Amino acid sequence: MTTGAQTPYPAARPRRSRLRTFLPLGAAAWLVLEIWLLTMVAGASNGLVVLLLLVAGLVLGSVVVKRAGRRAFRNLTETLQQQQGGTAPESRPNSEGNGLMMLGGLLLIIPGFVSDVLGLVLLVPPVQRAVSRYAERTFERKLREAAQGSLGDAFRQARIHRPDGKVVQGEVVRDEPGHTSGDTPQGPRPPLTR
Repeated sequence: MTTGAQTPYPAARPRRSRLRTFLPLGAAAWLVLEIWLLTMVAGASNGLVVLLLLVAGLVLGSVVVKRAGRRAFRNLTETLQQQQGGTAPESRPNSEGNGLMMLGGLLLIIPGFVSDVLGLVLLVPPVQRAVSRYAERTFERKLREAAQGSLGDAFRQARIHRPDGKVVQGEVVRDEPGHTSGDTPQGPRPPLTR
């Protein structure tokens, strides 16, 4: 026979998202594939060819990132100048795709042949437009899904730390030695820390 309150069972763990489940597995598979391809190319030719290909990817990726960064900065400067002049910024057809160009350049900089191929594919303008449209649609869908709950719900969920979901508002008061409950301490009290 037990006396006292029973400890509630902890709430079920929330399901992990698919991204958190498969991202480590995908990264490990990508790394193994990159190493395998490097050894296959080195076996088919020699190590110098592999080194030259990796250095060429590094140089090409650096040029692409630098070019896309300059273009993005120039577009930002022109937009800010137009806004300061009181005119509405005009849309530029070449201003889109700077982020994807930078991503393509970064993929070229990363050593490996799979990342180089993906980086080169991202530099093709029709692929950039398709990826951009897909990312925009996905982002808008996620925003619509997130808008279904209220902002208060999000803050409440962020504050909940206990499995039972109860949030207790309050203040911690500690009795200092040498003082009775009716006495007030001399001087300011030190801040309470967790």
